[in-house]
Amino acid sequence: MQLYNTLSAEERARLIDEAGKERLTLSFYAYAKIEDPKKFRDDLFIAWDALDALGRIYVAHEGINAQMSVPADNFEAFRETLEAYDFMRGIRLNVAVEQDNHSFLKLTIKVRNKIVADGLNDETFDVTNKGVHLRAKEFNTLLEDPNTIVVDFRNHYESEVGHFEGAITPDVENFRESLPIINEQLQDFKEDKNLLMYCTGGIRCEKASAYFKHQGFKNVFQLEGGIIEYTRQIKEEGIQSKFIGKNFVFDHRLGERITDDIIAQCHQCGKPCDNHTNCANDACHLLFIQCDECKAAMENCCSTECQEIIHLPWEEQVKLRKGLQVGNKVFRKGKSEALKFKKSGDLPDKPLAKAAKPETKDIRQKIKTKKVLIGKAEHYYSKSKIAQFLIENNGLSVGDKVLISGPTTGDQEVEVSSIFVNGNFSDTAKEGDQITFELPFRVRLSDKLYKILD
Repeated sequence: MQLYNTLSAEERARLIDEAGKERLTLSFYAYAKIEDPKKFRDDLFIAWDALDALGRIYVAHEGINAQMSVPADNFEAFRETLEAYDFMRGIRLNVAVEQDNHSFLKLTIKVRNKIVADGLNDETFDVTNKGVHLRAKEFNTLLEDPNTIVVDFRNHYESEVGHFEGAITPDVENFRESLPIINEQLQDFKEDKNLLMYCTGGIRCEKASAYFKHQGFKNVFQLEGGIIEYTRQIKEEGIQSKFIGKNFVFDHRLGERITDDIIAQCHQCGKPCDNHTNCANDACHLLFIQCDECKAAMENCCSTECQEIIHLPWEEQVKLRKGLQVGNKVFRKGKSEALKFKKSGDLPDKPLAKAAKPETKDIRQKIKTKKVLIGKAEHYYSKSKIAQFLIENNGLSVGDKVLISGPTTGDQEVEVSSIFVNGNFSDTAKEGDQITFELPFRVRLSDKLYKILD
């Protein structure tokens, strides 16, 4: 019986492309008392794997927290798997503002001590005794009340690119840090103020609302469904958005635009920008904001030191990382002395610029581009701007159009005008050949080489 992934992310992406079906990115959570989280986890994996549902899910004795990608055709069947549990009947599913068929490429369900780490060890704290849920219109009305204090229960790198007007934005790296800070800051307002809170999808501020009720706050409210549901409601009902900027999300997109206001700056040059990236140095992976110009000049790196490291031979890079916690094992949260224009804590509401209107995109464009995986990147020689690949499947010829794709590189289409095959000029390359050709952009070891089919 299959209870874990058997396909790599690359293999799954290829199957999604070949299937040619749209997928929905969604999230949901539920606080409940689960007696056997391990059995619950295994039952979910079996049911969801059969529906080709993918995502990152945490389960614990206190409930479930899920961010997922589900085939649109299987959406109702997926909902039925939730309805099988009393505590998830009628559960709200937050559908993403922007859809991406590759938002998740694995089904990962992990058992945790808590679905939201809070640092609390208080057995008298009842997480189900939550505050009053407010819809978008109600939230806006209470937000305008001068007797209201609004708190952002997300992390500094999330609130930096977008937040509600007038919100308190704690300078924290995780949720558990924010609870004691806000509790101390608002001690004098337990009786006479409306405590209004929000987060991305509702899960953090739902626990926060229960915590502050437990601490004696009388008027506690939370945004139902978080920023994701708020955005859906303001669009459907024609309500003015009191949220400005971008909503940070925890998949490869790293953000969904809510308004065209840019309230953050490139951390390297100070230009108005709200696009997050991860440092290309595998020993760093710092999360930071980087504009297109700095991205090109710094080659997706957060510092000159990291930029120098990515040009070292791969063996030397591996030696430098030895003994360090790197890659997917660590998520560095965007603070470094190298980032001169990083802002956190008390953030302004005033926009620095307006985002350019995006061209109308067909969300199925990646599917419509027929392609076959033929190889992987091995090296990039920056001085000569030469990329090296290993052909692992089929072949390649001069004149072919290729797609080079990776999490940092993105999707880049080029036509091959000339190639070196095993060190010599040649018009064709076959399986097992090592090839090089000129590219105006850097490639990385995670990049895949596809041949575009007519």
